[in-house]
Amino acid sequence: MDFVGIDPDTPDEECPAVAVDPITGDVFFQGRVVTDPEVLRWFAEHAPRGDDEEIIWHPARMRPIIGAAIAGSYAMDLRGPGVPTFKDLLANTKRSAVHLEMRDVYDESDPAYRDFCAGGPGTYDRSAWLSTVAEAVGRGVAMRRLRVYSQPATRYIEWEHALTPQNVEAGEDVRWLPRKRAYDLLLPGADLWMFDNRLVRFHHNAGDGRSLKEYEFVSDPRRVLRVAGAFEMAWERATPHAEHEL
Repeated sequence: MDFVGIDPDTPDEECPAVAVDPITGDVFFQGRVVTDPEVLRWFAEHAPRGDDEEIIWHPARMRPIIGAAIAGSYAMDLRGPGVPTFKDLLANTKRSAVHLEMRDVYDESDPAYRDFCAGGPGTYDRSAWLSTVAEAVGRGVAMRRLRVYSQPATRYIEWEHALTPQNVEAGEDVRWLPRKRAYDLLLPGADLWMFDNRLVRFHHNAGDGRSLKEYEFVSDPRRVLRVAGAFEMAWERATPHAEHEL
């Protein structure tokens, strides 16, 4: 496949993009699926869709890129930006970054966690993360972290609770919500980060809690709105870290 280009003003994650099969000349589009009833009605009148077809929206600024794909005048050996890192996502965040954690255990092989279980302090060098938080908060980004957990709390949650003052000192607003008080909330099925209430990065974990380093990105405003609403309802019930006891 030949990568032709992406939306120059893309929001960094679900990029409208165009590619070409160099052998067949077929053109491939990545973009937002159209759900506007008026647009769908117009297409239904002029060009009915098959069961395996979708109507894809691209902004007008993509026309030169689409034209280059069709004409075959695009530059060769171009590469897309790939999956954005957390650092990239946070760097492009202007107002808020919220983190929802809902697991009782993550990576139990962590040396610091094992030290905690053995009676040690369980501390480790968190300077990179704490400086990242301080930098974001310093430029006006509100960073909130909500932990939904089961009671009695696991040792892993106890360890996270013991380390949380560092997060708070760096500028995070951290709250805790026992699962018993969240039973009637329609929370997402996976942990997530949400940036500026416009992009959600869902995290996939193994059954034992380890991160799989696999993510799903959602920027459809309708879906993001549901996530934002669920988070806010849970946040209202949660207790600030300074007032919370496991």
